[in-house]
Amino acid sequence: MRLLVTGAKGMLGHRVVDVARERGHETRGTDLPELDLTDAGAVRAFVDAERPDAIVNCAAFTDVDACEANEELATRVNGDAAANVARCGVHVVHVSTDYVFAGDARRPYVESAPVAPTTAYGRSKLLGEEGVRSADDGHAVARTAWLFGEGGKNFVDTMLKLGEERDELSVVFDQIGSPTWTGHLAPALVDLAERRASGLFHAAGGGACSWFELAIEAMRLRELDCRVVAVTTEEFPRPAPRPAFSVLETEREDGIRLPDWHEGVAQHVKEVVPA
Repeated sequence: MRLLVTGAKGMLGHRVVDVARERGHETRGTDLPELDLTDAGAVRAFVDAERPDAIVNCAAFTDVDACEANEELATRVNGDAAANVARCGVHVVHVSTDYVFAGDARRPYVESAPVAPTTAYGRSKLLGEEGVRSADDGHAVARTAWLFGEGGKNFVDTMLKLGEERDELSVVFDQIGSPTWTGHLAPALVDLAERRASGLFHAAGGGACSWFELAIEAMRLRELDCRVVAVTTEEFPRPAPRPAFSVLETEREDGIRLPDWHEGVAQHVKEVVPA
């Protein structure tokens, strides 16, 4: 299979490229400045030249607070650009987010749960989903959550870095989600491309925890002597509201079921911390 991966310099994109090549696929990764996905003509010309069998679209504007300050840019990058990729006549696996939900549920969100984004980031990503699905109902949209992995800014690495520098950290305990390691998600995305899957898929680490619990686990695995103090969301305000509950599960018989989040954190810590 000839596979094109957009956002290939990112934390998830470079992992998808590596996995695809390990499986023997002829894989081309692209990112800015080589290709601006907001330019529909440039996207069409690039795809026509590369002639891929499938595209995994990992490109996104993921800074939630920055999106809140510039929703127009977020809409172009997360919404319009996704639609541009999907209109090229090639099977697409598009990566989306838990932020398309309101975050006020009491049970895990499944694929059929009603969407109701409360942030600019969530609204822009929902527009991207709609653009992909409207371009061709044969495309796949994979929603994930609380992503972490080698090669990009993420919560787990931030905690490990701060844990080495400080004796105490404050972390919110009243936001619950599904931590997802790129090393588990990337193969699942390649799987979707290989089987030309279509429709909505939830693809997040198994189980659920709070940011506080995730920080505690990272510290334990790294054997860091740093005290983690639980605080409320109100005590740690951010420009963009964070969902209180964003646990993802699948209701599909052919759905994606990733390993438990504990396993992902353990693998990640082994990967990023020298032996």
